[in-house]
Amino acid sequence: MIKETETTAVVDGHDGMGQVIGHKAMSMAIEKAKKYGMGMVVVRNSCHYGIAGYYTSMATKAGCIGMTGTNARPTVAPTFGVEGAFGTNPLTLGVPTDEAFDFNFDCATSITQNGKLEYYERIGHELADGTVVGPDGKAVTGDAGAALKRIGSGDAALTPVGGIGEELGGYKGYGFAMFVEFLSAVLQDGHYGKALTGKGAGGEKVPFGLGHFFIAIDTEHFLGEDLCRKKAGDIIREVRSTKKAPGAERIYTAGEKEYEIRLARHAGVPINESVQKEFIAVRDELGLDYKFPFED
Repeated sequence: MIKETETTAVVDGHDGMGQVIGHKAMSMAIEKAKKYGMGMVVVRNSCHYGIAGYYTSMATKAGCIGMTGTNARPTVAPTFGVEGAFGTNPLTLGVPTDEAFDFNFDCATSITQNGKLEYYERIGHELADGTVVGPDGKAVTGDAGAALKRIGSGDAALTPVGGIGEELGGYKGYGFAMFVEFLSAVLQDGHYGKALTGKGAGGEKVPFGLGHFFIAIDTEHFLGEDLCRKKAGDIIREVRSTKKAPGAERIYTAGEKEYEIRLARHAGVPINESVQKEFIAVRDELGLDYKFPFED
């Protein structure tokens, strides 16, 4: 612990597992919120903290509105830029509702992220136009795997939500990403931008030193958790009842699809052929005597 007050705390992750310090930090934020109404904890010198929505779901289960975000290695270009200057920087929000699932909005402030490009490479899916920008300021198209390599070498960059330039609001995603960068570095005097590449001056691997923030707002300190949950539920139900586009079966709200997929996958998670081959390759490389269920 670097500094702590009744409602805030600054924590050093000591280059440990992001998931461990993330759980601890959000737990602290919730505890502070339950006592004082609001709590915020920031972390520095951490690493990838996993699924951001996990932490906001911790807050909503406790009857709190939750917020979290993290910076990451610089792969996203600013508006009118072509070089990765900041990370995909998710801004994640959760609100408790009276439905079977809470509102849980977890997404990057870039149109897509490296993990999605890796998935596209595995399934042979091409890039969506405008998601990656090249050094000429134009969209990179075609093979996702090739684009991923170009991003890694600094020859291309992901684009913020809204895309290249300002016409479709790229400056909005850029602004949200910068806000996450601020909260992930300013309050805890943490690393940012190109200091998060995971490489030292000589190209050697070094800890990423990422920063995170966690905010919890206890609804009971306002007009009560029950009222908050019902009002939030009323709002999302009204939105879902609005007129649908031709051919659309339903309108979703954040957290709904994930809830339904979780129920559907209680019996197991499907693994595509590309990932199966990766599992088999690792097993064979290590000389393990094991047969996977999907090899039957």
